Amino acid sequence: QVEEAAVSLWNWAVTKHMGSVISDEQRAKLRSAACRLVYLCQGSDPPEGTIRRQILMSMKTGKGWIDIGKAGLADEFLEIAVNSIEKLYAKLRKESDGEADIHVHKADVEKDLFKVLSYQAESVLAQGDFQKAMMCVQRCKDMLVKLPKETRYLSILCYNFGVETYDWKKYEQSSFWLSQSYDIGKMDMKYSIGKEMQAKVLRLLATAYFEWDCSLYLDKALKAINLANEENLHPAGFFLKVKILLKSGASDEDISSAVTEFQHHEMSLDFCLNTAKLLLEHGRESVGFDFLKSVAERFEASPDLGKVTLLCIEFLLHNKRELLAKQKVEEIIIGHYTGKQLLPETLNRLHIILWDTAAKHYQAKSYSEALHWYNYSVSFYTPGQIDQNLAKLQRNMASCYLHLKQVDKAKEAVKEAERCDPNSIFTQFSVYKIAVMEDDTDRAVEAIIEMGKLAENPSQHEDKLIVDENIGTNLLSLAAQIALENDQHVVAIKALEYLSEHSQECRQVFAALKCLVRLLLAKVTAENEEKRDEDIKLMLIYLTLAHKRLAEPSTEENLSRDIRTSEAHWFRKVAWNLAVQFKDCPEKMRDFFVLSFKLSQFCPSDKAVLIAQKTCLLMAAAIDLELGRQQGTPSAQVEFWTQALQHLQACKEIWKVLKLTGDFAKDPTDTLLLLYEFEARSKLNDPALSNLMEAVWEQPQVEVKTLEIIASLAMEAPARYPILCKKALKSALNLYRKQTALDAVKFSKCLHSLINLSLPTGVTDLDACVLQEVWGYFEDALSVISSTDSYPEMEILWLMTRAWNTGVFQYTIGKYKEAEQWCGLGMRFLSHLGSLKKSYE
Repeated sequence: QVEEAAVSLWNWAVTKHMGSVISDEQRAKLRSAACRLVYLCQGSDPPEGTIRRQILMSMKTGKGWIDIGKAGLADEFLEIAVNSIEKLYAKLRKESDGEADIHVHKADVEKDLFKVLSYQAESVLAQGDFQKAMMCVQRCKDMLVKLPKETRYLSILCYNFGVETYDWKKYEQSSFWLSQSYDIGKMDMKYSIGKEMQAKVLRLLATAYFEWDCSLYLDKALKAINLANEENLHPAGFFLKVKILLKSGASDEDISSAVTEFQHHEMSLDFCLNTAKLLLEHGRESVGFDFLKSVAERFEASPDLGKVTLLCIEFLLHNKRELLAKQKVEEIIIGHYTGKQLLPETLNRLHIILWDTAAKHYQAKSYSEALHWYNYSVSFYTPGQIDQNLAKLQRNMASCYLHLKQVDKAKEAVKEAERCDPNSIFTQFSVYKIAVMEDDTDRAVEAIIEMGKLAENPSQHEDKLIVDENIGTNLLSLAAQIALENDQHVVAIKALEYLSEHSQECRQVFAALKCLVRLLLAKVTAENEEKRDEDIKLMLIYLTLAHKRLAEPSTEENLSRDIRTSEAHWFRKVAWNLAVQFKDCPEKMRDFFVLSFKLSQFCPSDKAVLIAQKTCLLMAAAIDLELGRQQGTPSAQVEFWTQALQHLQACKEIWKVLKLTGDFAKDPTDTLLLLYEFEARSKLNDPALSNLMEAVWEQPQVEVKTLEIIASLAMEAPARYPILCKKALKSALNLYRKQTALDAVKFSKCLHSLINLSLPTGVTDLDACVLQEVWGYFEDALSVISSTDSYPEMEILWLMTRAWNTGVFQYTIGKYKEAEQWCGLGMRFLSHLGSLKKSYE
């Protein structure tokens, strides 16, 4: 049952493989499984049919693994096949009746053994075992006496081994296998591989000797190629013989003799040209040109005859014999106009040769000579012909004329190029170069604009030789360079602006932006205010574009981290310096600080960068607060104060990180953040103001100055927080009192503000509690005045007057007792007056 299942599996694999259901490797795996099962199922004395099936299955399984390149897996099955063949032979011999039967059985078995040995040779060679492969093939070779029909098979097998080892550059092994293939092919002419194949084997054998060591195996290589040519004359054999003779250093006579020998046979023109080229490249000019002459005569009627002249021209140019080359070109030109035109393909090749020669002269700055070769190319075009290549040719000529300072001729050439191909960016570039040379700024700018359009939308008919997708931006980059070299900054700026906006090359973009910034910086310092404003706006645009490009994912992908950081540092520092420079333009100053901050975000967050970021945001917030104070419309004020808050929130986050990097005890940033945030939130009537102040009151140490500024801001329109103001002033007074040496002047001013806030001028119906509170402030003042001589006299006078007037107000409303108290309070200040005392007594 297992054996039947194995056979079914084998047949299924065959069927499915024919239907392309399973791959070669899957079939090999299935065959392996089936083969092993059959092998395991055989008994100690299996019948003949079972052994034969085992032989067939193991042979095919082994060959299957070899064919898919897994020779190592084939060995097991090929060994099974050999063992099964021996077992079959023993069985047949045992059961045979006589000597005649034994010979029949032996012949039958040897066919299978021959196949298995050949497969084993394939397998071991694929695994690199040359010696074992050689032994297998020798056994096969010995069996050919009885199996002559296998001669062709074994000869081709050895040839294939020769090809494989040649490809592996194992020339010694290759020469062995190819020699074996040739020898086997001669063993039985009836079953030979044929003369053509024998010649092919010998040609490869000659090539193997040639590649192995031509100096050592020259005679063998020549012998092999001569035998190949005797077997079957083929152009490849002729070419190889010439090649070997050249390598060996044979005399011109020997080479000429070999060439003459083959001239009597049919050879294609291209083959003859390749042979001539080989001769000329090896310095055999005499033989080469004689051969070319005979080729020209032989193919005189061929339309491809021009290829012969072309080869001559190429060789002459290669050997710096330009005068003779020119004569040949001029002969072709004459023939072109006398009915002997070259075929289009040959003419195109001639144009390429002429242009290459001209280009070499151009690179060597021999512009007149370059024009000479370009003019040869022009000679093949008819007047009025429209052709893209003619446009390119005219542009090249225009470049030569420009170098020779022949502007008029250059303009004519460019005009012709425009006629042939007006939608070419190269044509517009030529127009541009002439405009720059003539100092025609308007025309140059127009050309730049046209180049920009063409770069954005390349024409469908644009030069087919263009392979660089960035050619448009590269040309504009070159245009900018030319403008700068000629001090035409307006033109350069136009080209650089296009580059910075449209180029996909990151480095090119940043280089263009840097150049633009430098150009504008030079202009700004020398301009009046009106023009300067326009350039400042442009500067903001350029720096914003730099930030935009730095933020793009493509920049991060295409630039290394160090380069990206370097670019960001450069632009942020420029933005910072501009902010400092334009302090008389608050809005511009704010914009530059904000840009500097944004650009710095692409830099590593070290201490220096964090300090710069913090400063930028603080300055931006301060400017927004100031601008908000100056605005007349509430909506504009709200916008500025809201922006200030945003800057402050970002600044607070940076400040938290920065404080972790060192000691900032004397840094005023905390105070500034508090005051700026208080002003913004108070003027926006922000509910979060109360939370902010709660945090302030909880702080153990708040400077007096800070409290006084908070008090001032709390009552600065549109803010109005009298309770908050009063609390701040009281806190300030308490701090003054705690001072070792009380500052009477500052104390007096703070008390003055508190009394003014609590006791507004002209208000008569004050609550008794309020009056009581204010009375306490006056008592505090008297206490301080009594303890120091530095209390300002004018402040004492103000306190006296204010108390007296409050008493008068009380009197007017019939509160005589209160009036007497307040007037009495005022009188108490009188004794502390100095020079003014007599005036008020």
